[in-house]
Amino acid sequence: MATHDQIKEFSKATARVIWGDCLYILTNHISNESVNLIFADPPYNIGKKFSTFQDSWPSDHEYSVWCESWLSLCFSKLKPNGSMFVMTSTQSMPYLDLYIRKHLTILSRIVWHYDSSGVQAKSKFGSMYEPILHCVKDVNNYVFNGDAIQVEARTGSQRKLIDYRKPVPAPYNTSKVPGNVWYFPRVRYRMDEYENHPTQKPESLLKRIILATTNPGDVVLDPFSGTFTTSAVAKKLDRNSIGIEREAEYVKIGLRRLDISDHFDGEVLKPLDKKYERKNGKTSKKNDTLSLFE
Repeated sequence: MATHDQIKEFSKATARVIWGDCLYILTNHISNESVNLIFADPPYNIGKKFSTFQDSWPSDHEYSVWCESWLSLCFSKLKPNGSMFVMTSTQSMPYLDLYIRKHLTILSRIVWHYDSSGVQAKSKFGSMYEPILHCVKDVNNYVFNGDAIQVEARTGSQRKLIDYRKPVPAPYNTSKVPGNVWYFPRVRYRMDEYENHPTQKPESLLKRIILATTNPGDVVLDPFSGTFTTSAVAKKLDRNSIGIEREAEYVKIGLRRLDISDHFDGEVLKPLDKKYERKNGKTSKKNDTLSLFE
């Protein structure tokens, strides 16, 4: 874990990795109105362990106060036409929603729906989605590249229906901009993109967000980078990225994944061996039969 006096920055070409606490870094190392897109996926206050950090606050109020502190800093870093995507747990999102709408315009409340895994709840309806807020600084001036994220319009492409409401009847469109319910599988063990992290987000999710709300050469900031998926996707799409992370174990992933360095404090950085190595260090005897949806 990095503290305020342990700030260290690594960079190569279009990618910056900053090791340290996001509140301190946002305050002292990121210029105001310098970022086109912020994707914020903070700890959810649900008790998960992130390397040396325990994701738990004494109360919902204290968690909300902490969120408001980094949110307010993020608002100031956005360019006038910038966009921000914010995730958190379903139970905490109402607090963040109310705070954010005082400062930004919330364009969409997105549901990221995914497959089930492991044992599901038996005494209630289990959770199979996470909420995402799409926010902008200026509702009359923001980037949205709808053509870049078109998906299949099933009515038009599969059912071959004719729209008789038009002056000249014509087939329905075969593609469309996605709605606000998105299905992307979660990152599972042995997927090519899998890294050793409890809440890794899929590249497909970040690809849609980055394509829709930025242009090549724009700056994308992730204040809770984790496995640095945001930065990795930004690199593939010719965007500049700034990734902030407090845990050294995850900084190592970012340095390797972004091809910034193959060493960290004397340690050689090697890709995770997904064929044999599990998170608990044990080897698997079912390497060829593991399901991506277990």
